Amino acid sequence: MVTKTEETQLNQLENQVENGGGGVWEYLCLVRKLKVRRSEIVLKHGLSILNDSGKRSALGPDEWTLYEQVAIAAMDCQSLGVAQNCIKALQKKFPESKRVGKLEALLLEAKGMWEEAEKAYSSLLEDNPLDQVIHKRKVAMAKAQGKPSLAIEHLNKYLEVFMADHDAWRELAEIYVSLQMYKQAAFCYEELILTQPTLPLYHLAYADVLYTMGGLENLIAARKYYAATIDLTGGKSTRALLGICLCGSAIAQLSKGRNREDKDMAAPELQSLAATALEREYKQKAPAKLNLLTCALRNLKIA
Repeated sequence: MVTKTEETQLNQLENQVENGGGGVWEYLCLVRKLKVRRSEIVLKHGLSILNDSGKRSALGPDEWTLYEQVAIAAMDCQSLGVAQNCIKALQKKFPESKRVGKLEALLLEAKGMWEEAEKAYSSLLEDNPLDQVIHKRKVAMAKAQGKPSLAIEHLNKYLEVFMADHDAWRELAEIYVSLQMYKQAAFCYEELILTQPTLPLYHLAYADVLYTMGGLENLIAARKYYAATIDLTGGKSTRALLGICLCGSAIAQLSKGRNREDKDMAAPELQSLAATALEREYKQKAPAKLNLLTCALRNLKIA
């Protein structure tokens, strides 16, 4: 993750480069180091170095690193001819390189040659079954083709080996949600909460899924995770505060006609606290929309 200091440094160097103040190579190195995508600028200035034989030869072995960096930036910008020329130069220098093989597969993917790209990735995985990048490219390719079921299949196989990959669990959860497979999505978020219990994002997403699934038990659990989100964010999650209100209203509806003990599950005091916190936040940050909030809370029979 890029820190604010690093981002400031990168932006300053970028402005310097764009205004002709020099430091192009330092900028390109920093982009690589921070693993950020500034593809248009990398393509523009990286290509200017590669097209100048004097500047290119002055790089020494780093010339080939720049070829790779420019190739990826060119694919991002759909300058596939430039990417192909860079990859050809790398193929000539490193004819048996698996790293160059990945770039070749990426280029096939960028061209929309899905079958050829799939074969290239499968071949690379035969040589190195534990290559995480290639596994993730196969998932991305399935999503690009509009095949979420295939993406789920690839992710499940990947997670059998790399069970601690939080990003993969979250990606899988989001695909399940998009397909309205909420039980499976809930399982993914449970895994994320178990491994990273202090991240409010996962508690909030899990609560959203439970609320969507509905039913008294799920609504009560959703309210608990909305409350956990509020606790972890110091009361600064507007979405979680609204979730508390929605859960309380839904629980009250489901508890109608039941005994007093069941009705108390709606926890009206908690709803009122959440509603008060919401109104205070809207007064401070979005006063023009306060009436909309008040109307919504009134419809939920809170205000």
